[in-house]
Amino acid sequence: MAGRPEILFPLFADVQTLPGVGPKIAKSLSQIGIETPRDLLFLLPHGVVDRRRRDTIRGAPLGIVTVGVETLAHRAPARRGGAYRVMVRDAEEDFPIVFFHARGEYLKKIMPIGEKRVVSGKLELFDGMAQMVHPDHVLPPEEASDLPEFEPVYPLTQGVTQRVMGKAAAAALTRASDLPEWIDPGLKAERHWPGWFDALATAHAPGEETDVLDAARTRLAYDELLAHQLTLALARSRARRGKGRGTSGDGRLRDRVLAALPYRPTGAQTRAVAEIAKDMARETRMSRLLQGDVGAGKTLVAFLALLIAVEAGGQGVLMAPTEILARQHLESLTPLAESAGVRVVLLTGRDRGADRAAKLADLAEGRIDILVGTHAVFQADVAFHDLRLAIVDEQHRFGVRQRLELGRKGASADVLVMTATPIPRSLSLAQYGDMDISVLDEKPPGRKPVQTALVSSGRMDEVVDHLRRAVAEGRRAYWVCPLVEESETIDLTAAEVRFRHLRAALGDEVVTLVHGQMPPADKDAAMADFVAGRRQVLVATTVIEVGVNVPEASIMVIEQAETFGLAQLHQLRGRVGRGSDQATCLLMFRAPLGETAERRLTLMRETEDGFVIAETDLQMRGAGDVIGTAQSGLPRFRIADLERDTVLMALAQSDARTLLAKDPGLEGPRGKAARLLLWLMGQDEAIRLISVG
Repeated sequence: MAGRPEILFPLFADVQTLPGVGPKIAKSLSQIGIETPRDLLFLLPHGVVDRRRRDTIRGAPLGIVTVGVETLAHRAPARRGGAYRVMVRDAEEDFPIVFFHARGEYLKKIMPIGEKRVVSGKLELFDGMAQMVHPDHVLPPEEASDLPEFEPVYPLTQGVTQRVMGKAAAAALTRASDLPEWIDPGLKAERHWPGWFDALATAHAPGEETDVLDAARTRLAYDELLAHQLTLALARSRARRGKGRGTSGDGRLRDRVLAALPYRPTGAQTRAVAEIAKDMARETRMSRLLQGDVGAGKTLVAFLALLIAVEAGGQGVLMAPTEILARQHLESLTPLAESAGVRVVLLTGRDRGADRAAKLADLAEGRIDILVGTHAVFQADVAFHDLRLAIVDEQHRFGVRQRLELGRKGASADVLVMTATPIPRSLSLAQYGDMDISVLDEKPPGRKPVQTALVSSGRMDEVVDHLRRAVAEGRRAYWVCPLVEESETIDLTAAEVRFRHLRAALGDEVVTLVHGQMPPADKDAAMADFVAGRRQVLVATTVIEVGVNVPEASIMVIEQAETFGLAQLHQLRGRVGRGSDQATCLLMFRAPLGETAERRLTLMRETEDGFVIAETDLQMRGAGDVIGTAQSGLPRFRIADLERDTVLMALAQSDARTLLAKDPGLEGPRGKAARLLLWLMGQDEAIRLISVG
């Protein structure tokens, strides 16, 4: 496919080609991501100033007022640095215009006595009298027609004024022209959306009619979401077009596992396995997300899916983000694997020499049915005999690119991604729009709710006493701290300090410590001691947040819980309540609690539903923070808003998929317009996907 279309060239020129933008201002603009006229077009005003002209200030509300006046007198300040007043008269009132640090000669020049001017600025009261301070505009009447009735207010950066920004944006608008329509005509008519150029012009010159402005902004937000969903849909259709092959099992291995289970799978687990089996049986490659709340039983679903691959004569791989998690997967899969009679092996970056070589040889010869590992399974020398299914655990540490990368290991392997983080619908569409989604929304039978309580850190001694009694009864507990070692700048309890305190209170043989800065071998040894019950209390940082599974642990203490996000608190609490004992979670906080922190902790006490918690988290914090944009692959939109535009996002997804189903190469009139949209939105990755398609 050729490069960027010529019609878009003016929009992608250097920002310095716009009037009033030199090297210095260009540098300032680059701080807020503006490098080209196109970037400026997508920086919409966040407000509007009403500069409609009035005859008099009498009866005008305080704030910005535009009025015609005649200059009556100039009053220089009595002392240096004082206020310079220009007395003026409008149609009904006399009032002063006040300037600070002003040059008298300059003011006499722009406001000569006896002459008329149009002034626009902030009207305020001083000692009960109206005055205008430092007007934004002082114009002769013949030039006042250039003043817009409604002036857009742009987000600014240091060194750039509203005037410079407004002038540059207006010039950028002259570079744009109406483009062929990429929105479905029926949808556009139904929503009363303007064309692309009209929408931009309205958004940059807002007037009184808010519904017209809303329609323009909504249309521009939709363009952004559509470009994003087209990119995801192209990735999805490419993954599906990739030479998949049907993988169907006869169910014999799955039946053995189900017969050996002490409980029946939930309806949600059974449904998810059926959806995965149906996808795997197709000739196209599966690309599916398995989304489950804490403790909803994803591991069983994943293992049954892996067994489909083995029943069909192939292999499966399960990949986790950390070694601790990979080992845990191995431990939880081993009893299931024994009942099925299949061989599961662990491969991590720590495997070396002869041991690693033997594993790789077994893998390549097909003697290993299921491989469990970390990112080490990506390495070039790792070759499978016949990889049918790749499962990635804890996807939010993984972007779309890595998904494509993993798929290349087995030329036609199906891909299943698992996440234990319930994701609000708008975010799952933004991040996983290229995938089909299965949701586990039921807890396995027999799970008791975790009793959650809020406790002030002033009651530390009581909590330690409670823990001492629990340990004497043979119970196990987690104690989570926000930081590893004490910091002079941030006053958060350090895990090292709390470890020493609890060891002194409960005994050396009772407490162990795990945090991310420990050498891996020490970390594993401490975890192993806790899992085996040789130590009953594990002091840890959030390294245990995801996937750690010790059914015997029934107490979770989270210190300074107000410093954690909702999703983190939910994940941490999910580490207990996995066995038969009644579990408790103590959220310790430092009083007094701020309003937001109190809302978070109260919600935790009231619900265990991860989806409710995730939606609330999104409302309270915003999309970027919820997933941690830096490592999420979550798009940054300039106009669309993920919290507000959920419905638009779903619409864009179905529209993008329908368009590609009808016109896979984007060759028809609307398809060609959609290509323009992808270029316009800088979705070069998508354009590459079309050209390699």
